[in-house]
Amino acid sequence: MSEPGPQTHIFRFGVYEFDTQRGELRKDGRTEPRLRDQAAQVLSMLLQRPREVVTRDELRKRLWPSGTFVDFDHALNTAINQLRNSLGDSAINPRFIQTVPRRGYRFIAPVEASVDHSAAPKSARRTEQINGSSALTGSADSQEATSPADRLSILSDPSDLPPLPGHVVRILFSLIQATYLAFYIVSLGRLSTLSEILAVGQNLAHVLLVMVILTAAVGIPTRLYLLAAIVFNYRGLSRKFQKLFPFLLALDELWALAPFLIVQQIGAGLALAATAALLYLPFSQRSLLLMGSVREAN
Repeated sequence: MSEPGPQTHIFRFGVYEFDTQRGELRKDGRTEPRLRDQAAQVLSMLLQRPREVVTRDELRKRLWPSGTFVDFDHALNTAINQLRNSLGDSAINPRFIQTVPRRGYRFIAPVEASVDHSAAPKSARRTEQINGSSALTGSADSQEATSPADRLSILSDPSDLPPLPGHVVRILFSLIQATYLAFYIVSLGRLSTLSEILAVGQNLAHVLLVMVILTAAVGIPTRLYLLAAIVFNYRGLSRKFQKLFPFLLALDELWALAPFLIVQQIGAGLALAATAALLYLPFSQRSLLLMGSVREAN
């Protein structure tokens, strides 16, 4: 007589459901990018004890047994941060995972649990094939679970970054926004001079001038929003910035050429050096917010 297959526990909360056997998080029935193993185990522990505090010590014993050498605090903060990013949650105004200072974490949303007793290995394999996954080889599954940010190896992952105090993040991020605001306002205030500089482009001068005006007109309210968001500590700013990042990257890389507008005053060498620094500035904004998010997860 064959033994029954392993039980599959499905936890449902809000628009999400979590399959503990597969470690899959789904939103509105669609599979999200796969959680890392540690993040999936943390979520499983929290869902099994909703409304209860799961202490950091319990998490350490479950995820990193005695004899495991790891920076526990950083690893756990990274796992919590990934969960919050995947769930669109915030440490400041949590909807799902609440931080209990100096103790641990609590899952605060209503949870429904169900158990599937029919998850035999053969049927599981058939389901995986129908869904187009390849759990036996791991190749197709890893490709589907890879998020856009993971595919772009040039971009930092939260696990790669150290935590940074919130006040440091706010100060540095605010200075960057103020820098861009200064570029936009000064350029618009010197349009007559700017048109003379751009005149060297002859036929392109009018197009370049229009581009400067339009991008500055879009950039000013965008920077004011980001400046207000960081000063007043808007909920979910890091997540919202990730969505804005492709647009901001294009805008900021264009304005990285701003030093060449005053090349006659500062020289070509200094203008080139300033442009090189400005090319990195969009990525530094993203890294700053991610480092602040890692800190919040603690």
